[in-house]
Amino acid sequence: HILRAKIDMASPNINMRDPALFRIKHESHQNTGDEWCLYPMYDFSHPITDAIEDITHSLCTLEFEDHRPFYDWTIEKLRSAELLTARPRQIEFSRLNVKNTVLSKRKLIQLVEGGHVNGWDDPRMPTLSGMRRRGVPPAALRKFCERVGISKADSNIDFQVMEDCTREELDESCARAFCILNPLKVTITNWESEELEEFKVPRHPKKEEMGDRTIPFGKELFMERSDFFDLDGPEGEANGGRVPKGFKRL
Repeated sequence: HILRAKIDMASPNINMRDPALFRIKHESHQNTGDEWCLYPMYDFSHPITDAIEDITHSLCTLEFEDHRPFYDWTIEKLRSAELLTARPRQIEFSRLNVKNTVLSKRKLIQLVEGGHVNGWDDPRMPTLSGMRRRGVPPAALRKFCERVGISKADSNIDFQVMEDCTREELDESCARAFCILNPLKVTITNWESEELEEFKVPRHPKKEEMGDRTIPFGKELFMERSDFFDLDGPEGEANGGRVPKGFKRL
C-alpha cells in the first residue's frame, strides 16, 4: 500500500501530481524488525529531516532539480501547520564526472564484492581512501575541486587535471630522489680509482631549507635498462644502426 499526496494532477512536473509519501510493507526490516511497517519515501523525508536538523542548504546533484518544487511544497505545508519552523533550501549543481573513470558507488561496489579489487581502499579505486594509498595528498584533492569549480552544466573533466594538481603539490613538498627498477650494470673502463666519490646535490631545486643529499659515483654504476641501446648489438642491427629518437650518445 502507498499513501500519496494529491497536489495537482495537471502539473507538467510529475513530482507535483500525486507523489508518494509513505509505503506500507509488512516485511521484517534489518534495523526495526517487525515493529514498524510504515516507511516514508525519500522525497518526503528529505526536507523534513533537513528542517529538523537545522540544515540551511541541502546540496544535491542536477537529477534532483525536478524534485525541488515538492521539497518546497512539503516545507511550506508543514510550516503552515506549525509542525516545522525551519525553512531549508535545496540547491542543485552538476556532479563531478571524470573521463574514463567510474564514480558510481553502485558500480564500484560490484568490483569490491566481486573480489576484483582489494577493498574500497585499493589504489586502483577512485575513492578517497584509494587515492590516499596511491600517494595523492589531501591538498591536491582540494586544489582539484577548486580548479574544477561548481556549475550547473554537466561536463566531463579530463583525469589529467587531477594528475596536474597532484604533480604541483608533490613538486612543492617532496624531496627529490630516484630509483632504478630494471638495473643494468655499467663499468667505466677508464676510471682508474677504486674508491667512490660523493657528490652533493640539493634535495629540492627550489627549497634550500630541505638540505642536500649524497650521491656516490665510482667505477661500477647501475642504469635503467630501457635507457641503454647498443648500436653494435642486436638492438642496433634491428634498428638499422640508427640511434633511437631521444637517445644521446655518451
